[in-house]
Amino acid sequence: MNVRIVDYRDKNNSHHFTRSLRETGFAVLKNHCINITLINKVYNEWRIFFESGLGKRYLFTQKNQDGYFPIGSENAKDSSVSDIKEFYHYYPWGRYPDELSDATKLLYKQLLELTSELLTWVQKETPEKIKSKFSTPLSQMIVGSKTNLLRIIHYPPLKGDEDPRAIRGAAHEDINLITLLVAGTKPGLQIKKLDGKWYDITCDPGCIAINTGDMLQELSDGYFPSTTHRVVNPKNNIENTSRYSMPLFLHPKDEIVLSSRYTARQYLDKRLKEIGLKK
Repeated sequence: MNVRIVDYRDKNNSHHFTRSLRETGFAVLKNHCINITLINKVYNEWRIFFESGLGKRYLFTQKNQDGYFPIGSENAKDSSVSDIKEFYHYYPWGRYPDELSDATKLLYKQLLELTSELLTWVQKETPEKIKSKFSTPLSQMIVGSKTNLLRIIHYPPLKGDEDPRAIRGAAHEDINLITLLVAGTKPGLQIKKLDGKWYDITCDPGCIAINTGDMLQELSDGYFPSTTHRVVNPKNNIENTSRYSMPLFLHPKDEIVLSSRYTARQYLDKRLKEIGLKK
């Protein structure tokens, strides 16, 4: 499986990027415009947040889905075992920890701007017969969306008493249109090949992994695949220490029509129930 590493500064960047999404559902972007110093600052602030146990001050609510989600909150679709992770949902309209600087808000803004550019690339490179299925240009679908979400994830070191079936992130597909994943602090991200084997995603510090979500798959009638991926437990070359990652999930506005079957809101609510985040 050839997940391309695309140079943001390459004159053919949009072609290589879109082709990788088409062929594998994933791409890795290097030499992008997001400052690595800012990324490191955000990671460090959230490391302190999780280590200090501050999350209990910001427990999530079923209605808004913002705030802190303790370990055991989420399981992958069709999995009866919860993932070994805790996380925080940041929405611009939601609660934000008083203990943090505004670095996370700035990173969110910069990632959102980058996403708009990447979706413009995809729009340009998509065949007309597929683009004709889009009710709105891709980059416009996320403008003003209240469900665009930055999730900051902490995968704690394993204690040895976990359910033997549980892993840090069980096999799943993302719900949304497209995901930008700032390089995790440790290895562990894998995607599933068509032959059923798992492939390590190499995402060096400073790189961003991008993947197609179910909503883009639905919009394109399967032209862009939503690839199964997971985060494995520490073993072999992965130290049994904390791992942090920060995916930005980009969602179309609620009213955007994905297909004859769903609007964006209908699909989101369906999937949140399947993974246990909504009743």
